Amino acid sequence: MARRPYRLVRVLSSALAAGTLLTTAACSDDGGTDGSRVSGVTASQAAGQRQTPSPTTTLTTDRARTALITEADIEDDWTQVQDTEADNWHDSLLIGRVDVSDFLTAKAQAADCQRLLDSLFDDDLLGRPSGASELRGFEQGDSRLLYQVASYERTDPQASLNWMANLPEKCDRFAVTDGGEQRTVQVVETSLPGVGDAREGLRVTVRGTTGGTEATLTLDVAAVRVGDDAITITAGGLDGDENDSVEQAVRLGTQRLKDVLAGETPSPNPGEVL
Repeated sequence: MARRPYRLVRVLSSALAAGTLLTTAACSDDGGTDGSRVSGVTASQAAGQRQTPSPTTTLTTDRARTALITEADIEDDWTQVQDTEADNWHDSLLIGRVDVSDFLTAKAQAADCQRLLDSLFDDDLLGRPSGASELRGFEQGDSRLLYQVASYERTDPQASLNWMANLPEKCDRFAVTDGGEQRTVQVVETSLPGVGDAREGLRVTVRGTTGGTEATLTLDVAAVRVGDDAITITAGGLDGDENDSVEQAVRLGTQRLKDVLAGETPSPNPGEVL
């Protein structure tokens, strides 16, 4: 599959039986909603609805790094990895070409589903950041959690959130082929805490084979907009279901970003903002 030249190829290895499976990560699942979504709202409508005041500071690289979550901000036994390792995470099960014949409005729907797989592979779910961007990775067993804070000041993160909102309907279930191996992908809507200016959550499940070995990859994906800046989270792997960790990262991560944008120092005690 052709890759955009500006992205680093992110590769993460995770043992699977006798072979090696690449794993990455994301967000939430239960197929429900908390009424906090912006489904069916166009980018121009959403822009007109924004009532939040402008942040007092611009998201620089240093501020984006400060806004990143730490091990104290997420549940369970997550361990932070070196930045150079997280920069090279990537999941081989996300590589493939969408089968256009699965769709009624073939080209348009297939293009959206292909964009989803490519953006998860490339770690640019909301598009390429137009400003500062920082990543941090965590691991727990065979699961991975990738957290990003980025500025989209010259683009429109709301347009990408609107696109995400339609994926459970457009990409409910579809087939992907890679090197003769076929996989089935399912996309469902998940609920997120009501934080930030807008938010979307998805669970993406990929079932099939890699290197001749049966595997199921489950990724929980979340994106939260705060003004023209946003956090994105991808968590999961072969073990799947990282819903609790994703929800906590969404709550505490959004607060950290808001604090940084207000020129404040994020709380050293994450429990204070629960």
